[in-house]
Amino acid sequence: MAQMSFLICSAVWLLTVHLWGPRSADGAPDRTHHDPKHSWDALQRQKRNWVWNQFFVLEEYTGTDPLYVGKLHSDVDKADGNVRYVLTGDGASSIFTIDEKTGDIHATKRLDREEQGYYTLRAQAVDRETNAPMEDESEFIVKVQDINDNEPKFLDGPYTAGVPEMSPLGTMVVQVTATDADDPTYGNSARVVYSIIHGHPYFSVEPKTGIIRTALPNMDREMRDQYVVTIQAKDMVGQMGGLSATTSVTVTLTDVNDNPPRFSQSYQYSVLESVPVPSVVAKLKAADADIDSNAEMDYYIIDGNAPGVFNITTDEETQEGVIFLQRPLDYETKSSFSLKIEATNRNVDPQFLTFGPFSDTAAVKVIVEDVNEPPVFSPLISRMVVSEAARVGTVIGTVSARDPDSSSSAIRYSIDRNTDLERFFNVDALTGVISTAKALDRELNSVHNITIFATENQDPSQVGRGIALITVMDINDNAPVFAIEYETLLCENAAPGQVIQTISAVDKDEPLSSHRFYFSLAFSAANNDNFTLRDNKDNTASVLTKRAGFRRQEQSLYLLPVLIEDSGSPALSSTNTLSVRVCDCGMNGVPQACGAVAFSLPAGLSTGALLAILGCIITLLVVLFSCNEKRKTPLFIEDERDVRENIVRYDDEGGGEEDTEAFDMVTLRNLNIIHDSKVQDVSPESVSVYPYSASATSRTSYKTLPDNIVFQEFIWDRLKLTDMDPSAPPYDSLQMYVFEGNGSVADSLSTLESPSSVSEQSYEDLSNWGPRFKKLADLYGNLEGSGIFS
Repeated sequence: MAQMSFLICSAVWLLTVHLWGPRSADGAPDRTHHDPKHSWDALQRQKRNWVWNQFFVLEEYTGTDPLYVGKLHSDVDKADGNVRYVLTGDGASSIFTIDEKTGDIHATKRLDREEQGYYTLRAQAVDRETNAPMEDESEFIVKVQDINDNEPKFLDGPYTAGVPEMSPLGTMVVQVTATDADDPTYGNSARVVYSIIHGHPYFSVEPKTGIIRTALPNMDREMRDQYVVTIQAKDMVGQMGGLSATTSVTVTLTDVNDNPPRFSQSYQYSVLESVPVPSVVAKLKAADADIDSNAEMDYYIIDGNAPGVFNITTDEETQEGVIFLQRPLDYETKSSFSLKIEATNRNVDPQFLTFGPFSDTAAVKVIVEDVNEPPVFSPLISRMVVSEAARVGTVIGTVSARDPDSSSSAIRYSIDRNTDLERFFNVDALTGVISTAKALDRELNSVHNITIFATENQDPSQVGRGIALITVMDINDNAPVFAIEYETLLCENAAPGQVIQTISAVDKDEPLSSHRFYFSLAFSAANNDNFTLRDNKDNTASVLTKRAGFRRQEQSLYLLPVLIEDSGSPALSSTNTLSVRVCDCGMNGVPQACGAVAFSLPAGLSTGALLAILGCIITLLVVLFSCNEKRKTPLFIEDERDVRENIVRYDDEGGGEEDTEAFDMVTLRNLNIIHDSKVQDVSPESVSVYPYSASATSRTSYKTLPDNIVFQEFIWDRLKLTDMDPSAPPYDSLQMYVFEGNGSVADSLSTLESPSSVSEQSYEDLSNWGPRFKKLADLYGNLEGSGIFS
């Protein structure tokens, strides 16, 4: 019995030590505080300084009095008032207060565990008089005990989700989650369960996980495509008194290809036979309850389109079948078509093949309506051939057109004159026979492309168009001529038999495979001693010298007539003149100077001869100026119009040989008068003697020449004078032939044709020519005041 009493006392003592001993912040018993002054053996029981309970306080206390938390007590406290209790740490004085005498602790404010779950405090017993610590400071924790004051919340709601239609039972749709701010480690305040409030019988939710699943199999989107489900989350494991929250989940059934296309009817369309290719004839659409790619389909013509008149394609935006014309329609040939159209889904889902074939067919009838059509040429292009020698009225060919309509109206033919402006052809209005109306020339136009009109008599607005392509066949009616204008140069030292020029010919007629040109010298030059002609028998010929020793002083230009004959039937020929110019050539045979040579004064001319020449010049000048003073009329024709104005007209197109508006032929015919009486002002540095200058005055007067060659002869004379001028450069250069003419707005600038009695010619430059001309300068320099020639 005594032993039993001892065991009971020992157990009570251990329990007291465990329950009333100091504890750390995590609730574990605190270590014993040792005083070095009181060292006890380790095996002895240490005396506990503090005796106090584990402290807890409920959150959300709503009472008017401070909430009692617990009591602190030290065994050194003899209740004589000498001990004062001090509280420090987290929330001391602001939240928690302590009675200095008794050690009672109270909470003065309302606590919220969700804001702060515990507070760490420190307690100490001090002497009231000296404030000296009577015990070591000890730390303890005040825990805020949770109550169910927070409802669950769906932080991600409301939800949207999708699930394919026709899904099997129990297919997962989406998972919803609710959170609770209460303490999940204490009680059931934070234990949430889910339930479905609205959405039966289509969907269900798992209570613990919040996973929503389908509750019915094979839900059809075409019947209903959207559902709104309401889910509730309740804490306290769903028990009475628990807090709850709800959220909505919008579930959309996504489409699958579970519906085939279907035609609801047969179709009939009408179309005019005149519609052009590729016009749209009709549009039709098969109904498909599916959407997007599941409703895409292709259309085919599977019957009734043997001639290939129609074709069908899919409009990608509307998914309609578009029937369009592939060949022209003809009411008289076929007035209706019966087509069989098939529509087939493009994207077929194999799991729904048991629902039936995903295609359908429809009958489509196309009725062709008659229209009044213009005549049609057969063939559209008629090719004809005619010789350019054909006489006017020659029949070339016949065009034919018919009225394609069943009425078969009579047709009248005519030519579109815009394609036959010069009216070379005619067509018989009734028979369509085409004949020549004018002489043809292949060299001007070898092919005539004319349009023929065919007009219905009953309805003139119906006009058909055909083409007559007429080719003009060539005859030999053009003689051959030189291929180019040859410029032949002959060196003075040319050897006999030397080839000086190779010539060829061209012919405007159509060349034949056996076409050949024959070259020979004309009869008048056949026996000359200077040149010979060799036919190379390849449509070219070579001109050769027959002798040596050509001299420019004797003859600077040779005109060689060449006869060219073609191989046509009959053969035609022409005589062409080849100009051969004699040149002074260098050692390498390159011409250096060509044409006529001017005479020069002998190097040993005496002083007496020079004085004689000078006296002749002075006498000539005196005579000329005397005549000029006495002459009352100008050297030019009476009408004082400027010849140059009549010659140079850059903006005048001209009107042929009979057009004399741009050129004054009367003036041109009197140019010989101007030429004979014109005086040149020549300086000593450019004095030249022209051996052929007399030829200009000996030529036929311009008055006797026809109008069409007056200007040509005038230019030719000036060219000859330039060619015979030894001071001219040995190459082509720009020559200016200037005449004052008549009718100029400005007065004449020439002193020779001035009507005044006193010449206005200035001779002041004579004094600059040297001592030999000083006396001449003195004589004529005072001409105006002396009156010598009056």
